[in-house]
Amino acid sequence: MKSRLPKGYGGGPSNMNDMIKQAQKMQELMAQKQEELAERTFEASSGGGAVSVTVNGSKMLTDIVIKPEVVDPEDVEMLSDLIIAAVNEALRTADEETNKEMESITGGVQLPGM
Repeated sequence: MKSRLPKGYGGGPSNMNDMIKQAQKMQELMAQKQEELAERTFEASSGGGAVSVTVNGSKMLTDIVIKPEVVDPEDVEMLSDLIIAAVNEALRTADEETNKEMESITGGVQLPGM
C-alpha cells in the first residue's frame, strides 16, 4: 500500500528545482558579499588612540599609526602589546561584520566552509 503525501510535500521535481534555484541565488549573493567585504576596511585602536591599525576584509593588515609619544625605547614591550591589542580588535571587528553580513544572506543557517 502506497501512502500519498499532500501536494507540496515530498520534494517532488518542482520543489527540488526551486530549492536548487534558491541555493544558486544564495551562492551568488554570498560571493558578491564576500567581494564587497574584501574591499572594506576595519579600524581599531588601543591605548586611548596611541596605536591605530587598519585591516581589510581579507584580514590583511594595511596600516599602522603609532603616536610618537608612545615610542619609549625603555618599554618596547608596551608598544608591542598596544599593537597586538589593536590588530586583534580590528580582526575581531572584521569577523563580526563578515558573519553578520553572511547571516543576513543565509538566514542564520551555518554553511560549511563559510
